Amino acid sequence: MNPIDEILHKALQMQRVTNLEAEQLFDSGDLLDLGFVARKNMQHRNKDGIITFVIDRNINYTNICDTKCKFCAFYKTEQDTEGYVLSYEQIYEKIEETIAHGGTQILMQGGTHPTLPFEYYLELIRNIKEKYPVIHIHSFSPPEIWHFSKISGLTLEKVISELKAYGLDSIPGGGAEILVDRVRKRVSPNKISADQWIEVMRVAHHLGMKSTATMVFGLGETYQERIEHFQRIRDLQDETGGFTAFIPWSFQPNFTELGGKASTSYDYLRTLAISRIYLDNVPNIQASWVTQGGKMAQIALYFGGNDFGGTMLEENVVRAAGTQNKVPLQEILTLIKDTGYTPAKRNTKYEIIETY
Repeated sequence: MNPIDEILHKALQMQRVTNLEAEQLFDSGDLLDLGFVARKNMQHRNKDGIITFVIDRNINYTNICDTKCKFCAFYKTEQDTEGYVLSYEQIYEKIEETIAHGGTQILMQGGTHPTLPFEYYLELIRNIKEKYPVIHIHSFSPPEIWHFSKISGLTLEKVISELKAYGLDSIPGGGAEILVDRVRKRVSPNKISADQWIEVMRVAHHLGMKSTATMVFGLGETYQERIEHFQRIRDLQDETGGFTAFIPWSFQPNFTELGGKASTSYDYLRTLAISRIYLDNVPNIQASWVTQGGKMAQIALYFGGNDFGGTMLEENVVRAAGTQNKVPLQEILTLIKDTGYTPAKRNTKYEIIETY
């Protein structure tokens, strides 16, 4: 048995792969073999044959940001005429529309606005929770929460405790990009470090709050650096068990300062499959129709994905980079059924609400 086959056989036995073995899979693993093993691993965890999705909406409450990441086409400065901060009433209107479509979750994220006070965010989530108790507030990524700590002078623990007390239910995994500071210093020098991202998640998990984890690849990182990102997620999950899902995204270069070329579908499927094999303690791997389109997300279900993500009644950040994939609910149901799996609407906690 050659070394790659030995690693894949080990993974099929649900044994943990090492960083060196994961690097060998990136370097030499056959794509279809990786997909076969990743799918078997997914099926081991998902014996009921269900592929989940959530009806949700991304609400970007502001595009004003002083972090100015080179890979972002969404942010504006305070002086920019296209900069905005949504009023509470505008946000409420978006939530009401989401509920009318059967939505259960809102994902609110924005830039690190230099002058909005911490009280703005606390009052916002308190009002949302009081007005719309059925909505799960899955909001504020680690860079935003670190920013809240900075502007308020409060510790991370105090900030997250306050957000939780006011109604925040869980934290999205945005702002991770690649959790390697060599890459971060090149593409987002003003953003929090890899250690700081991990620390926000560690504190949140220890306070009883769940979160997702993401990765944006194709930023000029090496395979070893992708694996280092995986390792940081796996290590924290060993410690806290707080991650509900991992979501790999491919960088969209259009209209960004960083520029370059988008990752190929081959690279996307390869990275997704290896993430499923490596992240043996993360229960769910989400396919990305937002960056890949519906058909590629469908193929991702054969490469280790077990969740189709959100219907996203609204999405602005990826769209700003020139990628505008839209997959209506009925198409999601069809795409899942055509793979032979059963589609199921879930909530943010991955509890099944309805099967189709």
